[in-house]
Amino acid sequence: MKYIIFILCLIAIFLLAYLVSFDRKMVKKKLVTIAKIIAIQIVLAFTFLHTSIGIMIIGAVSKAFAKLLGYANVGTEFVFGGMIESGMASFVLLALLPIVFICALLGILQYLKVLPWFIKIMGILLNKISKLGRLESYSAISAVVIGMTAVFVSIKDMLPKLGKRQMYSIAACSISTVDLSIVGAYMNMIDPKYVILAIILNLFSVFVVLSIINPYNPDEENDALGIVNNPTEKDERGFFEVLSDYMMDGFNIVIAIVAMLLGFIALIAFLNGVFDSIFGVDFQTILGYVFAPLAFLLGVSWDEAVRFGSLIATKLLSNELAQ
Repeated sequence: MKYIIFILCLIAIFLLAYLVSFDRKMVKKKLVTIAKIIAIQIVLAFTFLHTSIGIMIIGAVSKAFAKLLGYANVGTEFVFGGMIESGMASFVLLALLPIVFICALLGILQYLKVLPWFIKIMGILLNKISKLGRLESYSAISAVVIGMTAVFVSIKDMLPKLGKRQMYSIAACSISTVDLSIVGAYMNMIDPKYVILAIILNLFSVFVVLSIINPYNPDEENDALGIVNNPTEKDERGFFEVLSDYMMDGFNIVIAIVAMLLGFIALIAFLNGVFDSIFGVDFQTILGYVFAPLAFLLGVSWDEAVRFGSLIATKLLSNELAQ
């Protein structure tokens, strides 16, 4: 039964994306690429969840991130130790503040030129699979590693030369990924292995959806990989200046997340109150019924579909913790 639901889910997603496709004739030319990406996702999911070597790999990565979060908590305990010891630690302290430490590590990798090389190589490899374009693939992996905003900063000189289709793809890749700076926040709420697997699979899912909604032949003349984030480009800033900049960027992300959470949670509570007083049912429950069929297609049992549908709707409204 679950395999039938899985196939129905793929068909439903394809049809929804096809309805809003910019070029439906071009989608036919992308079917092989779409099938290949979905097959890769299936293989990756099976490998990491059902094979000994895959479980070992994802377990090792999870433990590594758990270690990093432990080191991050040392800094948190030093600054807010009294609150943690007294049991007053909040979501901000335990889940969000590790972002500062993760950003510090990214800053070190950026200074050592490891990060630019990694992003460039992974962008090229992703393009071999997705056929979406080297610049678009670069943007997708960059969004995961350095964040959505940094992607547009890194290609700012190329933006005036890009067409609308390329801009759409780059924007979609950037906003649809989860960057590493806030991975720690998710790992404090969900089993780390599922977070890691979700990041990998989500990256490929973006290419599937874009191949349906926004299919086109990439313009390699607008390929910026030769000049964007050049690993050999010299950074005039010193080590501690780069480190400080990244740590401050991390802290700014924390502040942005807190502001978004305060605003959206309060707004949703307000809408729940208004709808409950008028219709006798809160806003999230109504949205839950609307999105329940989609939740069911995603593999959620019908008993939990309304609740899960409510979560999907809330996610769409708030659109990620920091975005």
